[in-house]
Amino acid sequence: MRTLRRFAFPAFALLMLVFPALPVPDFWITQSNYVGLYALVALGLVLLTGVAGLTSFGQAAFVGIGAYTAAFLVVKLSASPWLALLLGVGLAMAAALVLGAITLRMSGHYLPLATIAWGLALYYTMGNMEFLGKYDGILNIPTLEVFGYD
Repeated sequence: MRTLRRFAFPAFALLMLVFPALPVPDFWITQSNYVGLYALVALGLVLLTGVAGLTSFGQAAFVGIGAYTAAFLVVKLSASPWLALLLGVGLAMAAALVLGAITLRMSGHYLPLATIAWGLALYYTMGNMEFLGKYDGILNIPTLEVFGYD
């Protein structure tokens, strides 16, 4: 059992690296991307709630800030997708630092309620911005190319 645990993750990581080169349908690759993205979001939530002991219901707002930033830079400003990803992560981190500095002064039931309020406020704010496509979002986002694969 110990040997299985030791080699399971490296084997899975290697499989994920060669997965796009395998003759599989594009749907499988797309679904694998979604699974990976949602796993990263869930990992952040587990670290926040399980390790730090904080309850947050506003995580999706920061994912949205990063995603909208990257999409806006690529589609509207024709920026490099890789640069847009870095700037999206950076802006999401900056927003989390600012909102966290305000919100983490609360405790008890007030902290989760404040995170719900921030999440809803950012949802409705971004949903009403014309340049972000309102509630439809930004359309026609180009695919990201990695080693010739898109």
